[in-house]
Amino acid sequence: MHPRSPDESPAPQPAGSPRPVDPRKLRADDLRYLLAVSRTGRLVTAADALGVDHTTVSRRIAALEKRLGLRLIERGTEGWTLTDIGRAVSENARAIEEAIDRVVDTVEGQDSPSLHGTVRVSAPDGFGTAFATPALVRVRRRHPRLQVELITATRQLALRPSGFDLALVIGTPASSRLVTEHLTDYSLGLYACDDYLTRYGRPETVAELREHPLIFYIESLLQVGDLDIERHLPGMTPAFSSTNIFAQLEATQQGAGIGVLPAFLTQRTQLRRLLADEIDIRLPITLAVRREAVAHPAVGAVWTALRHEVAERAAELLPE
Repeated sequence: MHPRSPDESPAPQPAGSPRPVDPRKLRADDLRYLLAVSRTGRLVTAADALGVDHTTVSRRIAALEKRLGLRLIERGTEGWTLTDIGRAVSENARAIEEAIDRVVDTVEGQDSPSLHGTVRVSAPDGFGTAFATPALVRVRRRHPRLQVELITATRQLALRPSGFDLALVIGTPASSRLVTEHLTDYSLGLYACDDYLTRYGRPETVAELREHPLIFYIESLLQVGDLDIERHLPGMTPAFSSTNIFAQLEATQQGAGIGVLPAFLTQRTQLRRLLADEIDIRLPITLAVRREAVAHPAVGAVWTALRHEVAERAAELLPE
């Protein structure tokens, strides 16, 4: 059997009803390989995490698929994704990983074992940096054996969510595979620096705003309908656009125009809010958890930390 490369498709698995599985022929370690791929979506990245090469990961998962008689992973648009049965098998594999960690605790004499394993969080770049990061740092201080990963991207969740345990998204995702909770609302407004206002004047009405360059997301690449500028400022097209909120913030501070920015990112800047009574965009942040990960203690700890961070800093999200 030739191991699949990072770009090869998995070999077809038998169709029809699953055949009986002999548990004596299952290798528990193979399940850890599947768990690593479920977290990363990449054979090479999973291999790095396990300290092996990608051909070993591919070979071990192929062997597991053969023993189970089922396909566990498949090629997706952004890497490898788990099939429905693959996700279920992977979630059960967490128990093996945790058991190994508890053995290490026992050998090292840990009286109060901390949480173990890896929790991956996906979040928009701005909210992820400003709110998810301090929450994750707090969790890591309490549980130093826990590994946390933060992926930042302002995008919608895929219909078949994978590659994360928890996701923070703008709007409300619809998927039967997710357990969701409205975490908070946040405010966006119009901001400009003093230098820009001195050079080009301060718009006093929404109509006058059309005479100024706007700074916002790239419309053609925007994947979040709630951020569609046409919903909030009809007929206006950004003159400076970026997929990254921090580039938008920097451009606004450099005087490139008037930025449509989250209020929480402007707290420590000298930017001036404009037309606050006329333009006050409120958007929801939803916390989504893969259904099979809800009961995991480490996921629960991160969930609680995110709630706490938002509650403690509510004034930054929705300033008066």
